[in-house]
Amino acid sequence: LPPKYFYDHRGSELFEQITQLPEYYLTRAEREILERWMPGLMAELRPRSLAELGAGSARKSRIILDAMRASGSAAMYLPIDVSGTFLSDTARQVRSEYPGLAVRPQVADISREFLLPDGVPRPLLVAFLGSTIGNFHPAGALKLLRQIRATLQNGDHLLLGVDLRKDPARLTAAYNDSRGLTAEFNRNVLRVLNQELGADFDPASFEHRAFYNRTAHRIEMHLVSCCDQLVTIPAIGEITFTAGETIRTEISCKYDRDTVTDLFSDAGLRLDAWETDSEGLFALALGSIVAG
Repeated sequence: LPPKYFYDHRGSELFEQITQLPEYYLTRAEREILERWMPGLMAELRPRSLAELGAGSARKSRIILDAMRASGSAAMYLPIDVSGTFLSDTARQVRSEYPGLAVRPQVADISREFLLPDGVPRPLLVAFLGSTIGNFHPAGALKLLRQIRATLQNGDHLLLGVDLRKDPARLTAAYNDSRGLTAEFNRNVLRVLNQELGADFDPASFEHRAFYNRTAHRIEMHLVSCCDQLVTIPAIGEITFTAGETIRTEISCKYDRDTVTDLFSDAGLRLDAWETDSEGLFALALGSIVAG
């Protein structure tokens, strides 16, 4: 299943709680980099607009906005997300916190084509934070970066967050938290299918499973059928699950500097800067378009 279906309003709220769990190092590591790097970087680049893909609550993007405002360049914020109601709440909060900043939310599925509105002040910084790029298969990640590349002009930049390859035990723990929030987040996708497609999944009859695929360098999340069962999706028909059969609900690919450099190059981007947190768990990559 495409992981975008996790993010109805309830799924978005659950994910915000997950980012604060002790096992989920990704958000803390990325925040460390942002707090250290953004003041100097924004003073150097002086972007007038920030477009954020998968904005969520915009908690981390506030660090970028603060640095942009300190440099005197902040003119517009464009949060882009698939969850319209959650996005509206985020836009309202940002408007109240940043008087004078134009906030133009865009409801869009970033896995498909998305366009920025006309009249966006330049230079533009496109931020794709977290490790969301990891949710895409390599071909899908390349397609998305090429779409981002098409929105950029000379002087614009992309800021990409990537989770780095590391001890599989550390990775596995981040997706199997002791409070069970990730398990609840995983099962929520079945509630979305019930609501949106009229399906009759029983979320309680599926168990959460997350493990590291060493060959593909990725975490895989699955929902495991606890019994033999029959599920109906009206537009599709009946689907039979045997006990132990799984639905793969998410992948989260892990990167290193070489793979990001190659990905950027294939998308027509140049890797301009690379920053990691103090433990080397996470990285932010800054890219720009390749001339010609």
